[in-house]
Amino acid sequence: MEKISKAIVEFDIDNIKNLVNQALEAGIPALDIVTKGMAKGMEIVGKKYEKKEYFLAELIMAGEVMKTGMEVLEPHLKATPVGRKGVVVIGTVKGDLHDIGKNIVITLLKSSGFEVHDLGVDVDAQRFVEKVKETNADILALSALLTTTMVEMENVIKALKEASIRDKVKVIVGGAPITEEFASKIGADAFAVDAVQGVQKCKEMIAQKA
Repeated sequence: MEKISKAIVEFDIDNIKNLVNQALEAGIPALDIVTKGMAKGMEIVGKKYEKKEYFLAELIMAGEVMKTGMEVLEPHLKATPVGRKGVVVIGTVKGDLHDIGKNIVITLLKSSGFEVHDLGVDVDAQRFVEKVKETNADILALSALLTTTMVEMENVIKALKEASIRDKVKVIVGGAPITEEFASKIGADAFAVDAVQGVQKCKEMIAQKA
């Protein structure tokens, strides 16, 4: 697991598939490889980015290594027997192009049995509203990594109210600059510090809805 984490931190795209296969052969569950290997590596990359030791190019390279490893893991994650938990629409808000954290969340949500609709990055408020309506989503997950794009989360919540569907969907927000205080101020239902907590909160919200 340490080697998998290190491969992400050091952008070792050539070896990641081999390392993931070795972990699977050793009997390590696919979900553990994601949460205890890959996500740990991405966490280190995120911290290096915050400290300005890594820049956007490094974030993108680490994301590519993670994606390559996920190609091996996805069939195993889908094979995990889980009942369908609920429908989640997810995306990075307008003006923000970061998707590494969001992609980890998507992987964990899918492997936990959620139906996930990923709108990608730089998504405007109207697009979120349309997708929530179209999919009859239980949860809308909003991501932002830049302090300058945090305000877009509030715009999405306002747009949901204007479309009279705010009470039909739970909103969870996350990303490096987001705090519980900010989430509460803009009227979100939940806030998560990382991908693992985000999935846990989604499960809790579905349980409350049931």
